[in-house]
Amino acid sequence: MANLTIVTGFLLMGFSTSWELQVLHAILFLLIYLMSLMGNLIIFTLISLDEHLHSPMYFFLKNLSFLDLCFISTTLPKSITNSLTNSRSISFVGCVLQFFLVILFAASELFLLTVMSYDRYVAICQPLHYEVIMTRGICVRMAAVSWLFGILFGTLYSASTFTLPFCNSKEVHQFFCDVPSLLRLSCSHVHIGVDVTLAIGVAIGILCFISITISYGPIFSTVLKIPTTEGRSKAFSTCIPHLIVLTVFITTSVIVYLKPSQQSDSILDLLLSIFYAVVPPTLNPVIYSLRNKDMKTSLRKLIARKHIS
Repeated sequence: MANLTIVTGFLLMGFSTSWELQVLHAILFLLIYLMSLMGNLIIFTLISLDEHLHSPMYFFLKNLSFLDLCFISTTLPKSITNSLTNSRSISFVGCVLQFFLVILFAASELFLLTVMSYDRYVAICQPLHYEVIMTRGICVRMAAVSWLFGILFGTLYSASTFTLPFCNSKEVHQFFCDVPSLLRLSCSHVHIGVDVTLAIGVAIGILCFISITISYGPIFSTVLKIPTTEGRSKAFSTCIPHLIVLTVFITTSVIVYLKPSQQSDSILDLLLSIFYAVVPPTLNPVIYSLRNKDMKTSLRKLIARKHIS
């Protein structure tokens, strides 16, 4: 107990000790952030303005874009600012808030992607009942449940993590505050609250994975029975991107949170965190918009409307 001190802030990991490399990192992250910002805002705006896109699939895609926008805005701006100002500090309150929001948006995205897989299952396997099953009220409730689960997990993780005593180094071995890095700074070897929350998260994650698997089994079976090549191509174009995002997001998240803790810095930890916190919010707009004819048509209409006005 003699080493126990009141923590007032933390030091986030820098990408390099060289000023030139820090600036290069800041520019790279800024370009990624602007690309993600622009892509998600375009999708959100198009779906909001075009009444032809007011269907359940695009309703969930609109929610996903908003989640991605919030998710990437939680981590990258702080990292960019720290690199440009040659500072690595983050306040205790700032770390708690960042930690809470990262868990909130990550958990909400996982649930929303699971809901989207169910939406694709109903649309492809039960098309005649689609409008009856996927009513606006049901869609709103599904999206709301995704957000509520995210808030619940964010609260549980934050409460169980930040009630631990921090008595070691204040240096977080990550470019944002996350669970594994903060646990390494705790002088307590007993993390019952965190372990219980993690177990619940893993259990629900497995249920989500099983649900997605159950959804996509019949989907692929039905799609392969479609007689026309154009019909199969259209169906696959809405499913394959969804699976790509899910694979990247889930596998990297699982590896980050379940891999054994290391006391030394690891470039692998950094790369994995980028893959689950930065890559999906950046790739989602590209995957869903460039391969979607309705989105491209809506964008052309919006541009033409601007030229006419």
